[in-house]
Amino acid sequence: MNNPDLENFRRQWQEEVTARIKTKDQEASNDKNHAPSKESEDSGVKFTLPRIEVLGDDAETVDGISTQAYHDLEDQEDARNLGSRRLLSDPGTQIPKEPRSALEHYERAVEREDQGNLGDSLKLYRQAFRLDAGVDRIYKNKHFSPSTAKIKHANPNPSNAPATVPNTAHHSLDGPPTEPVAQLIASFSTSSIPAAPPPTEGSSPPPCPIARIPSEILVEILLEAAIADIACFARLSIVCKRLAYLVTTEDRIWERICYGHEYGFAAMHYTWAVTVTGHPLPSPLGISELQLSEPIDLSALTLNPNVAISTHFAPSAPPSLLLSPLYPSYKAMLRTRPRIRFNGCYISTVNYHRPGASSAPSTATYTSPVHIVTYYRYLRFFRDGTCISLLTTAEPADVVHHLTKENLHIHHNRESMLPSAVMRHALKGRWKLSGSLFDPTTAHDDHGKSASEPEGDVHIETEGVGPKYMYKLHLSLRSAGRVGSTRNNKLAWKGFWSHNRLTDDWAAFTLRNDRAFFWSRVRSYGKGW
Repeated sequence: MNNPDLENFRRQWQEEVTARIKTKDQEASNDKNHAPSKESEDSGVKFTLPRIEVLGDDAETVDGISTQAYHDLEDQEDARNLGSRRLLSDPGTQIPKEPRSALEHYERAVEREDQGNLGDSLKLYRQAFRLDAGVDRIYKNKHFSPSTAKIKHANPNPSNAPATVPNTAHHSLDGPPTEPVAQLIASFSTSSIPAAPPPTEGSSPPPCPIARIPSEILVEILLEAAIADIACFARLSIVCKRLAYLVTTEDRIWERICYGHEYGFAAMHYTWAVTVTGHPLPSPLGISELQLSEPIDLSALTLNPNVAISTHFAPSAPPSLLLSPLYPSYKAMLRTRPRIRFNGCYISTVNYHRPGASSAPSTATYTSPVHIVTYYRYLRFFRDGTCISLLTTAEPADVVHHLTKENLHIHHNRESMLPSAVMRHALKGRWKLSGSLFDPTTAHDDHGKSASEPEGDVHIETEGVGPKYMYKLHLSLRSAGRVGSTRNNKLAWKGFWSHNRLTDDWAAFTLRNDRAFFWSRVRSYGKGW
């Protein structure tokens, strides 16, 4: 039995398919009618392939057709990637010649480096230096002679590299011109202390109260910071430009530090201030230490005003007493003039080896043991003119915290196991610097007379093995480390003697194994009072 709905659906589907076929036939006939005829093609513009000429040995023949072999496609691809103006289709483009001399290799290497092709640049640099080890000087004399240095430095893009390529501008071995440090610091005079950026986008920046403090009050704050810790004060210069300008140019702060007892020269001694044992000097009567059989009343003595007994130097003294052509500013004086540091100790590490005895009799030398001996010397200075000297095998971590005056007065027997027992062999002493506080170019002896010894040396006298002996150390203040870093942090040996006070005999110690002292800061000392 036929379903009328199904028959109706089939009829509609057939009509739809027939209509689609007719539409495609009409579109195909329209395209044939609009296509150009053969005659119009002949009368129109003719498109011909370019004629290829085969030149040289690069020509190849494939199936009877002459073709051109292109071996420089890599160079042209590099030029296209770097934004070069040369086009591959330009028949007038000249392929660069291969470099032959060392200078040509170096120049090509510089070009490739400007273009960002570091791999090829490195290969060309190596080839250039293989041909001539001094090719860099030849390149410098050719392109950066003294007469044209200013002109070349003025060009911000000496290689004419594209804007997308990072411009190093370091063709000259001298580098780009740098602004003098003094002018750079002077340019910070109008800078202000910047506030911290907002923690998140759209939020308000955090407050910065120090940015609104006047310069006068800010200088007072920096002065207190310098008195508390001169190292932290110097590190403030890396915070911002404003603080860098104040730390570097505020001479009033450096003057106070130079005149102060914390780190300055008011705590320096250029004559003996105390005896070897740390007692006040009886020098006004001319009595030596060994002649003192009874304690005397120093209050009844008439002191010689020429003898320096007080360790204090008045901060109100005229500045001309310290400034000199050697030290034109207080900052330069504090950095370069020899001075002792009190917030640490000086440590000398000595290592040497010596042959040992073999346990069994044998003529073979390779069976004999070798002993490596290590010991340390410690020196700590105090502002009153006293010092502590210690020779021990204990390492610095076990010694420096106990190197105090309090531990000198504690009796430690050999069986003591206390950590401070390392001080049982410590020796009391005194120290002074050579030269003069008022005139660095002139030195004076203990009686105020002029001497020929320049400033920069340290004289130390310590106790000996017995009451009648005394040790004398002669050291030189120097600087260790890179140029411009910490100064006066090294004590180099110049002499070491033993003095017999009874017979006035002197015996020199050999310094074959001894090494220089190096200063090390100890935070537990504080300022070293």
